[in-house]
Amino acid sequence: MLTFPDKFLWGSSTSGPQSEGRIAGDGKGDNTWDHWFRTNPEKFHGGVGPEVTSTFYQNYESDLDLLVETGHTAFRTSIQWSRLIPDGDGAVNEMAVAFYRKVFQGVKDSKIELLVNLYHFDLPMALEEKGGWTQRATVEAYERYARTCFERFGDLVDRWITFNEPIVPVECGYFYQLHYPATVDPKAGIQVAYHTQLASSLAVRASHEINPDAPIGIVLNLTPAYPRSQHPADLKAARIAELFQAKSFLDPSVKGEYPAELIALIKEHDLLPTYQSGDLDLIRQNTVDYLGVNYYQPLRVAAPKYQAHPDSPFFPEVYFDHYVMPGRKMNPHRGWEIYERGIYDIALDIKENYGNIEWILTENGMGVEGEEKFRQDGMIQDDYRIEFIKGHLEELHRAIQEGANCKGYLLWTFIDCWSWLNSYKNRYGLVELDLTDQSRRLKKSGHWFRKLSQQNGF
Repeated sequence: MLTFPDKFLWGSSTSGPQSEGRIAGDGKGDNTWDHWFRTNPEKFHGGVGPEVTSTFYQNYESDLDLLVETGHTAFRTSIQWSRLIPDGDGAVNEMAVAFYRKVFQGVKDSKIELLVNLYHFDLPMALEEKGGWTQRATVEAYERYARTCFERFGDLVDRWITFNEPIVPVECGYFYQLHYPATVDPKAGIQVAYHTQLASSLAVRASHEINPDAPIGIVLNLTPAYPRSQHPADLKAARIAELFQAKSFLDPSVKGEYPAELIALIKEHDLLPTYQSGDLDLIRQNTVDYLGVNYYQPLRVAAPKYQAHPDSPFFPEVYFDHYVMPGRKMNPHRGWEIYERGIYDIALDIKENYGNIEWILTENGMGVEGEEKFRQDGMIQDDYRIEFIKGHLEELHRAIQEGANCKGYLLWTFIDCWSWLNSYKNRYGLVELDLTDQSRRLKKSGHWFRKLSQQNGF
């Protein structure tokens, strides 16, 4: 029996744009995903956009009952900026206030710890049309939005989160064309990254002013970069890959400063962002109270085979190649590597290099395409998901035994949810969502997770 510390949190994470949907008259404004689906529906798997998702907006009461049924003691969701303030920086939608207060109160009444994220890839389109995160005005609008959230919901929220995986909109929006505005503009991408960090620090400051007793953190996908070999060139590739992927937000969020090597690399490519006097002091003085860590698969890299063309736009891959390790363990239903040891390595890095700051594993999960083929007697028999969770928890338990300051495990996700360009291609939930009628059915993992929580281990 692996037993976890007393009061260890067991639950799941989701997000507003991936679960709520929208209905006529709900007052929600467009975010970038609403706009992109309307203009380019062919980019979305199966032509399925964010209009319906898993109808949490209509079904939250029964969905909260399912949180209890699956043994949740913690639940993480997000407020949609475009629902609360439809134009991003103006009048508050009071229907949204009423909705979120009912949801949050319901979570609290169920004796479940509530973690609320302010931003999950969902910029209001009205702000994107003015330049989005490339503009300082968006940072200022975000701070006003954050303060509104702290004032309207602070009495119900146990833990706040400023951003989820802030490196992802940078990479996917300004390098790899997977998020709107889907451009290739490294200068803009670096500016967006800087403005996002500044916004996060401003939200930390505001939260400490308004709700000093509520911890506020940031959720980062701290994917370890593993070198192909111990050759110095491979080691350098891994170090630089981690600078861009993880430390670009981890260091300023926790330590209050950017890594000197990262600044030097950005400067070498003439990509330094514009900033104002006092910004770096603000970042230094407003570090997070705790970390959320998302982990799915490792990042394996090797020294680059080729030099970049001098006229090509900058990509971080100038410094590394992606590496497919022979004999790696795979999730055959998703195409991702399974490497449980990554959890242990992240935990030890936080312990040894980041002051052993308190953290929660806020996302970990196994996506499966075509999961309906595993249904027997009306239930998805997802033993593969149970084994996936167990394998990662074994490594997390080992790290905690060695002093890692981890306070909980949140699975992605609770109910099968809509996922950006992939829509419903890959299912992650403890609860199956039937897209034909929006009905919900517990999977085998949902029953197992309740037992895991009740026993505080397995």
